[in-house]
Order: sequence, then C-alpha cells, then structure tokens
Amino acid sequence: MSPPCRETVTEISRATGISRKMLYSWRHLWKREGELVPASSSSAEEWDASDKLAAVIQAAGLNGADLGAYCRERGLYHGQLARWRQAAEYANGLDAPSMADQKELQRKNQELIRQNRRLERELQKKEKALAVYSA
Repeated sequence: MSPPCRETVTEISRATGISRKMLYSWRHLWKREGELVPASSSSAEEWDASDKLAAVIQAAGLNGADLGAYCRERGLYHGQLARWRQAAEYANGLDAPSMADQKELQRKNQELIRQNRRLERELQKKEKALAVYSA
C-alpha cells in the first residue's frame, strides 16, 4: 500500500473508516521508509525541507511521462521540483560556506550587533542632551 498524497488524515479517516491513530501510524512508518508524506494538505511550497528533498530524490530517476504522472499525483509542478533540486545542490555545493566561514560570519554579526547597540545608546544620550538644551 502506498501513502496517500493530497488528503488530510481526517479526510481519509472519514472516507475509509480507518481510525486516525492507524493512519498516523502508517504515515510515520512511510516517513521512516523515506516516502513522501506531507504532514497536511498545505500547498507544496509550505512543505518542510525533508519532504521537499524526498520529492526531489523520488523524481530524480523519472523520465518525462513518469515525471508528469508523479507531479500530478502529488499536486506538484516541474518547476517546483527544479527549484528544490537547485536549492539542495546549492546547499551542498562548492559555494556552501564551511564551518569556519559560518563562525566568521557569526562573529561579524555579533560585532555588528554590539556596534548597533553602542550607536543606539549614543543616539539616546544625544537626544536627551538636545532635549535639555532646547527646553
């Protein structure tokens, strides 16, 4: 049995008479096996990153007709899969920042935050002085 794609668990439960607990159990099992099982009937753009990656992986080996059927079955567009694939490739590509780069960016960000706070304090002091002077 393969996982349903577009209906919510509640809708499937009502339509089939299968308990929601059993459906949630099956959904959890399918997710563990790597199947694409979105958590809700939300649009594909609202899926979490793991579901988007699963869709890209499942569609990777499909040809034109099979890919079209796959997309129709899951309510996807070819363009969505292409964007998600590109995002996944970029995230793991040569341009992806290394750990050292990320730490350096984090350090610079903290430095900018401190500088911003210092400038805000200085501005408040000057505004107070101006208020006293103009009064």
